[in-house]
Formats: sequence, structure tokens, C-alpha cells
Amino acid sequence: MFKNITKKIEKLNANLENTRLYELLTLLESKKQIFIRNLISGIGKGLGIGIGFYLITAALIYILQYIVRLNIPIIGKYISDIIDIININKK
Repeated sequence: MFKNITKKIEKLNANLENTRLYELLTLLESKKQIFIRNLISGIGKGLGIGIGFYLITAALIYILQYIVRLNIPIIGKYISDIIDIININKK
């Protein structure tokens, strides 16, 4: 009977070590660590969103300029107007 309980306790201990519950509880005790982690996380997300938006916008403008160069009559005029508006607002 004690052997069975000992095995279950060892299995529970191994599961708790795998879930890093102790590290989580230690983190939750320190408000300073929570603040620092959230601050770094927020800065990283903000930079990622900014860089991603920049790259997507640059690729979109490049594609639109390529379509204008193809001289498609109907679409080219509207895209040309959009690119002109973007270039005016850039300056």
C-alpha cells in the first residue's frame, strides 16, 4: 500500500517539476519581475508590429508601382492616383 502511494507521489512530483509550477509561483511573488517582463514583452510586440507594418506596406507599394508600369488603362489610373497621394504625404 505504501509502495503504491510512494509511486503516485513520485509521479506527481515529476509532473510538477515538468510544469515549472515553482518558477511560476516565484515569478508571481515579485511584482517587479512581472512589470519588467511585461514591459519587455510590450516593447517587443510594438517593434514587431511596427517593422511588420513597414515591410507589408513597402511590398504593397512596390506591387502597386509595378501594376502602374504595366499600363493597364482602368486600374493603372486609380493606382497612380493612390501612389501620388502617398508620395505627397511622405514629404
